[in-house]
Amino acid sequence: MATDYDTPRKTDDDVDSDSLEELKARRNDKSTSAVDVDEFEAAEGLELPGADLSNEELAVRVLPKQQDEFTCSSCFLVHHRSQLAREKNGQPICRDCD
Repeated sequence: MATDYDTPRKTDDDVDSDSLEELKARRNDKSTSAVDVDEFEAAEGLELPGADLSNEELAVRVLPKQQDEFTCSSCFLVHHRSQLAREKNGQPICRDCD
């Protein structure tokens, strides 16, 4: 909702003096200023679950695990050695899983 910061602000006395009819009229005026949105254009960018992605190609460069990285035996994510919390039965555990 756009706000005109140049208009004078109402004091508490002005708000109290507004009649019920004026407040209703203002509410109706605000509701008629809705933006007209084309439903097709709004839904065009959405992808539904189970959509057919067979023609799409994923272009990601996958790097092998580096010398200073380990795979957590709990969450199976690859972390930097600085995230190593401990080893349990000879298997590394990250700080998030510890």
